[in-house]
Amino acid sequence: MVLIAVGANLPLGEQAALATCQEVVATLRAVEGIDVIAVSHWYESAPMPPSGQPPYVNGVVRIATDLPPYQLLNILQKLEADYGRQRSVPNAARTLDLDIIAYNALSQTDPKLTLPHPRAHERAFVLLPLHDVAPEWVHPSLGVGVDALLEGVSGQEIRRIP
Repeated sequence: MVLIAVGANLPLGEQAALATCQEVVATLRAVEGIDVIAVSHWYESAPMPPSGQPPYVNGVVRIATDLPPYQLLNILQKLEADYGRQRSVPNAARTLDLDIIAYNALSQTDPKLTLPHPRAHERAFVLLPLHDVAPEWVHPSLGVGVDALLEGVSGQEIRRIP
């Protein structure tokens, strides 16, 4: 099971962040080697760490793929660039953010790609949509299920977008 977090908090031209997130999921469906299995509900959350940025739109996509992790990462980073992502300072506002949260049960620490995502288990904006598409998921490094991880982030500001 491969899980990709999708997020944005800046418009892309006249297009709202939610529309950008929805559009990139449609784009992922057309990428050779990626089979979109499930898409979570969309959520709005406060920036983390707290800042003066606009709220984020967040979701998680569950895919099946035989692409190696680094090839998938390259595809996602190209999509971010295609959708106007500017890499400036860490945690900057963005038109699109795509993160590999988990790649099957792979655990690795690497300067280019750490799996599972090193902060996913600390963020309601990842865990709540992840629960929508993979309620049975267990964090490969911690050995803890998503339900238990959600209890640890229960105070974070997040709401489902109707």
